[in-house]
Amino acid sequence: MASLSSSSKPRNFGAYNHYYATPCTRTHQIGALFLVVSTFFLTRLLDQWSSESNSVTPVTDIHRTSSSGITIDSDIPRWPERGYGSHLSLKIYVYDENEIEGLKELMYGRDGSVKTTACLKGQWGSQVKIHKLLMESKFRTSKKEEADLFFVPAYVKCVRMLGGLNDKEINQTYVKVLSQMPYFRRSGGRDHIFVFPSGAGAHLFRSWSTFINRSIILTPEGDRTDKKDTTAFNTWKDIIIPGNVDDAMTKNGQPDVQPLPLSKRKYLANYLGRAQGKAGRLKLIDLSKQYPDKLECPDLKFSGTEKFGRTTYFEHLRNAKFCLAPRGESSWTLRFYESFFVECVPVLLSDHAELPFQNVIDYAQVSIKWPSSRIGAELLDYLASIPDRDIEGMIDRGRKIRCLFVYGPDSAPCSAIKGILWELQRKARHFQQSTETFWLHNGSVVNRDLVHFSSWRPPMPLP
Repeated sequence: MASLSSSSKPRNFGAYNHYYATPCTRTHQIGALFLVVSTFFLTRLLDQWSSESNSVTPVTDIHRTSSSGITIDSDIPRWPERGYGSHLSLKIYVYDENEIEGLKELMYGRDGSVKTTACLKGQWGSQVKIHKLLMESKFRTSKKEEADLFFVPAYVKCVRMLGGLNDKEINQTYVKVLSQMPYFRRSGGRDHIFVFPSGAGAHLFRSWSTFINRSIILTPEGDRTDKKDTTAFNTWKDIIIPGNVDDAMTKNGQPDVQPLPLSKRKYLANYLGRAQGKAGRLKLIDLSKQYPDKLECPDLKFSGTEKFGRTTYFEHLRNAKFCLAPRGESSWTLRFYESFFVECVPVLLSDHAELPFQNVIDYAQVSIKWPSSRIGAELLDYLASIPDRDIEGMIDRGRKIRCLFVYGPDSAPCSAIKGILWELQRKARHFQQSTETFWLHNGSVVNRDLVHFSSWRPPMPLP
């Protein structure tokens, strides 16, 4: 068969020539090819313009380059399109506290005496903040039937700490709440979100492994194998969230405590925390006694006249080039996140710690992770060998990503809640099923007794 280039004669298409008198010449073919190519590129250009003009800007694409380490397309971190999509298109239903019997107890205690303002403080504040931010989010829906995911509000860490519920009551109340949720039963909990903001993780709900082992858990803690036979964190379904840094340090404008220039910092490194009988912390305290001019480890007081207030704490934290963050009762440490806001390079000394947004942040460019088994003079020698220009570079890159550790609204270009929404978008499923969910030829969803989903009534047996 002759190729297109071997003859200038038009090809004979038989009977069609009776209706189409104009022959298909090489000029026509080249023109058609040009039209196809130009249409393709124009479509791609319009798609890109549409994505960028969307009010929901995708947030962080940090990657390595040959020598400078990280490049960031702008001051706003960007999520990679692969696996996440080009823009946020998520619908989340947030259960109302009056909708499900027992939810109020999980939020305010058995007698309603626990105040939300008290729960906003400290490490457990993220449990309240995430709830409040989702309530105000543009991605919240009031229609369960159109929701991709369901958020279950509970402040159990705070409630437990303030005596609002004991462990047994927390367990019983969670089970009671879950038994009243038809959508939870429909999916086996796969599309339901729970927040556990402390080192205990989902273990605050003792029966988590029975009832919410398929659900999406938001927690700063990725490992509890030191105290439990198994960890509640599953890297394939759960999401690591940042710790709750004090609002006075993350607010827009001027934080309460300003960073110091490197030349004015008194110490090479510091550790601000209690010993708690933990090996790594005890080693640092001993090391500070050997090298008091290099490593500051003050004896923190949490009561009495020598109590460390918030301002005093951050003033000490900013007075070193490196902030050491060993593990405590669990592997995660709030100090790691606090360090970014006083522009002190965090040095993670917790081998099992998990960090948030790892598809976005290259932590090797903004922090150091050192083996906890090698805490000693070798660590101080290594830190002292790092030139100030390299430290300044790490601090500068840290400034660009620390917005992801701030619990601000999703309307902000960069915030922790926006990062969480991007991670949640990867978890959303179009189709839901569980061992107790069945479907028929007409698409209707039924239970084991062939009762239609719309007629499921609580209390229901849990999957």
